[in-house]
Amino acid sequence: MGCAPSIHVSQSGVIYCRDSDESNSPHQTTTISQGAATLHGLFIKTDAADSIPSVLAYQSRQPPPPSAGPRRKERSDPGASARARTPRCCGIEAETQTSSASVKQASTTEVQIGPMRLTQDPIQVLLIFAKEDNQSDGFWWACDRAGYRCNIARTPESALECFLDKHQEIIVIDHRNSRYFDAEDICRSIRATKPSEHTVILAVQFMENSSITACYNELVQIEHGEVRSQFKLRACSAVFTALDHCQEAIEITSEDHVIQYVNPAFERMMGYHKGELIGKELTELPKSDKNCADLLDTINTFIKKGKEWQGVYYARRKSGDTIQQHVKITPVIVLSLMAAPSLQTRRYSSMARIHSMTIEAPITKDGLRRLSGNEYVFSKNMNLSHSHLSVPNTINDVPPCIAQLLDNEESWDFNIFELEAVTNKRPLVYLGLKVFARFGVSEFLNCSEATLRAWLQVIEANYHSSNSYHNSTHAADVLHATAFFLGKERVKGSLDHLDEVAALIAATIHDVDHPGRTNSFLCNAGSELAVLYNDTAVLESHHTALAFQLTTKDSKCNIFKNIDRNHYRTLRQAIIDMVLATEMTKHFEHVNKFVNSINKPMSDGSDCECTANVKNFPDNQTLIKRMMIKCADVANPCRPLELCIEWAGRISEEYFAQTDEEKRQGLPVVMPVFDRNTCSIPKSQISFIDYFITDMFDAWDAFAHLPVLMQHLANNYKHWKTLDELKCKSLRLPSENNN
Repeated sequence: MGCAPSIHVSQSGVIYCRDSDESNSPHQTTTISQGAATLHGLFIKTDAADSIPSVLAYQSRQPPPPSAGPRRKERSDPGASARARTPRCCGIEAETQTSSASVKQASTTEVQIGPMRLTQDPIQVLLIFAKEDNQSDGFWWACDRAGYRCNIARTPESALECFLDKHQEIIVIDHRNSRYFDAEDICRSIRATKPSEHTVILAVQFMENSSITACYNELVQIEHGEVRSQFKLRACSAVFTALDHCQEAIEITSEDHVIQYVNPAFERMMGYHKGELIGKELTELPKSDKNCADLLDTINTFIKKGKEWQGVYYARRKSGDTIQQHVKITPVIVLSLMAAPSLQTRRYSSMARIHSMTIEAPITKDGLRRLSGNEYVFSKNMNLSHSHLSVPNTINDVPPCIAQLLDNEESWDFNIFELEAVTNKRPLVYLGLKVFARFGVSEFLNCSEATLRAWLQVIEANYHSSNSYHNSTHAADVLHATAFFLGKERVKGSLDHLDEVAALIAATIHDVDHPGRTNSFLCNAGSELAVLYNDTAVLESHHTALAFQLTTKDSKCNIFKNIDRNHYRTLRQAIIDMVLATEMTKHFEHVNKFVNSINKPMSDGSDCECTANVKNFPDNQTLIKRMMIKCADVANPCRPLELCIEWAGRISEEYFAQTDEEKRQGLPVVMPVFDRNTCSIPKSQISFIDYFITDMFDAWDAFAHLPVLMQHLANNYKHWKTLDELKCKSLRLPSENNN
């Protein structure tokens, strides 16, 4: 695949010449971290969109520290010698160098694509800079920080030789001037090779930002965005190879019944060549009159509901003969989720690229618009022509389909999974904007809605979408439950506005950067976090510490910057206390204190006396806030049945994955019941409800009055008991799974 004949830059900036994101062999990349200077850049539209699917702008966020960008030979830190460049073995030694320090940091990554679990080898980066300078240094040390393996080439010849040897996933070319080499020629040369199909090429248009942090953030975004996507696409070739060699006939169609793929077995059975079928609608092919008149309507009804249909279907071969088949038709996309017009266009927002990754500093994009093909443009002060493609500036800017869902967010039966689907797994930003506006959080904090939006983006970006349970959807669910509880009359009468704001913030951050493993696992594995927090409330301490670090290190998302010190201290302490209360080792202590200090005195007096008693004693307010977030955190058994079942499946899968890893690493298995080969999900849910949920929600209901939740809890408990009595170990009866 060739590179575009030219790259046109309409404004100064650093651009990406990107064809794809990953390579065919194990690699690593290098990362950079220093203060970031502001870099104004554009994603540039090219003359040959087919050759270069997208040209992206490189943009950084923070001003550099005074010492940013020192040359390597000037470094005097103790680690400088350990990270010094050594000659590479990729051709001309004087022209190509490699970083060996980052190799020891590299590790493989597990990537999920559908039911496939892939192992992604460490990333490799190739820097093509004729001379060493601050910009090349920035990318070099960024790669070192990220644990990528980095090679640097000085000439086009050594660059091509190195790429053909290593097949790097990311290539950064110095495109600031043409005195030493032509960056476009290098791009063309690399694109002309087979391995470049899955490589991302960045062109540095001018020297604007040598910050390690800025380069680090961009490289990590690329790894978790384009590179990860291309890695998954590469895996699809294995799937199609398997389909081609499958003995059963397989046909894939679009939602409009246009044939997209048939395998050789289908060709042999039907007598057609795939060229005669692909691109045609099913209605264009001859039909057998042996099928029932309403059979197709029945099949379509199943498919539209997202259900699989199986049965006998008569098809007509090319020769005219009729063949009886036992057919299984499986929907891949539920059409009801694609009905809204704004959902029919893929979302290309800035946060879509950095979702679920760890970044060094809060990153926000100032503008976004979609060009033809796959190009993107970021620039300052840009008018958005398609607001539905980006994170909204205010709650009034959200797409209609999302706004319609959020109209129901005050209901306990609000479906968080529908919001997850229509927001491309970014429900926290949208729900957060709506809930925080309803409770006047911006007004209390004296911060703009833009700052609040930026903060929500940064927090959501640091949740791991790869976790089946502890992701931003769970955070949004806990935020929703907390807001619902705050709306109950007795709760509202017992708390101040500061308490409400603290509760909403605590719910939002309470699991940020959760690794998908329990505290016990981290302690047994001797993780850095467990060592840092002395094996005590490891994750809960990390969630709060990281959240405050992310919030206060950049003024663009610092929601606390305009409140006075006393208010900040009080608010911070309340947030920390609530998040730490979600740690389950003190579960019964918190519940017993609530019952003895709140419920029992309440039963002896009137509501007015109870409210006065709470407001006059801050310790009682603390107990209420702890109980509230604890209930919100584990409210899944009190959700409507379908939501309860989905949450049960997600948490079980996360625990299964932990048990699998414990066995692989030879660690103690802390939850032996969560073995995917033997676990009974109904039994685990029954035990959880009996042991933790019933007493806690009885106490919370006695205070907050929650009849809807208690009815759902009873219904869900009955569902799990029925499955257990029938010796069913799954989420539903087999007959229900087939419907």
